[in-house]
Amino acid sequence: MRFVLWGTYCDDALTRRAPYRSEHLAGLQRQKQEGVLITLGPTEGSTHVFGIYEADSREQVEALLRDDIYWRQGIWTELKVYPWIQAF
Repeated sequence: MRFVLWGTYCDDALTRRAPYRSEHLAGLQRQKQEGVLITLGPTEGSTHVFGIYEADSREQVEALLRDDIYWRQGIWTELKVYPWIQAF
């Protein structure tokens, strides 16, 4: 199944993320290699995060997100995961 992630960043995210960025990107790279992460990135201005996952369940995606250093350090402030039906 595919899932869409939509979330928000904290104020001053570009500065606050700096000490955690390498760990964050390494985790995303592992997810990509495992085939669970399709794409993920911020909107211009880093106010929101968008992602597409392919996983067995919403709970699997939510667990990956809760384990991300950006969530644990408050860089991401809200994360919502929705089942996605790809039309095209």
